[in-house]
Amino acid sequence: MNPAVAFTLILLSLMIGSGVVSASWGFTLGRQALTGVRQPETRPNSGAPASRDSAPSGPNSVILVNEAEVLQQVQSRISGGG
Repeated sequence: MNPAVAFTLILLSLMIGSGVVSASWGFTLGRQALTGVRQPETRPNSGAPASRDSAPSGPNSVILVNEAEVLQQVQSRISGGG
């Protein structure tokens, strides 16, 4: 057998072996990292759809602000207005 072919086969087998070892190690580390993590019991979009006519209420409601007002506040803070 040609020494170059033997060396190539040895390197190929070492590469495959190291790939299997690193994959199993990564799987083990990922499994340990996710212990205790569970899927949420409810979906965020479940339930009745929110009506668009009513005002937002509750701690997790989304409030839309005027972009022009935000830009004015940012500009005043940049210029030192506080």
